[in-house]
Amino acid sequence: MNKRKADNSKDNPDAHCLPMGFMQFHTHPEPRKIVQTSGMVLIIYEANSGLRQIFTDGRKLPGKDAQPWWYGYSVGKWEGDTLVVETTGFIDGIWLDVQGSPLTEEAKVTERFRRTNVGTLEIDVTVDDPKAYTKPWSVRVTQRLMPDAELIEFICEDRDATHYVGAETK
Repeated sequence: MNKRKADNSKDNPDAHCLPMGFMQFHTHPEPRKIVQTSGMVLIIYEANSGLRQIFTDGRKLPGKDAQPWWYGYSVGKWEGDTLVVETTGFIDGIWLDVQGSPLTEEAKVTERFRRTNVGTLEIDVTVDDPKAYTKPWSVRVTQRLMPDAELIEFICEDRDATHYVGAETK
């Protein structure tokens, strides 16, 4: 992480039109939509056209031989009014947040989504990644809900990243 900061975050995936880090989506100011069906919760992020599938059909997380994904594989279940989501199967070395905190293929992330009132969504996130951190850690994110808002298309062009300090020009 220190090297990522020292390099002025020039390799931040968001700056190169790549999928943002898992926590970046939770803290990013751009809107998102949450769509619930009988077997899945789909989160559509306006930022970088992010898309997460959280399977709620009773399936288990895939084994260690599964193809890694930027956002991993997510399964969820309801515990009362809280959606509990477990995610594994991340690409090794991705950025977790805008500071460049690492997330490795060993990570397991647990999220607890709870709507505390009409306009608020509270998400408790626990990161357990023994390859990157000495012990699991947790954070709470609070989001404002805007159910009638519309998403707009998000266009990103990597060619604009050449102005970052330390970025190579082509």
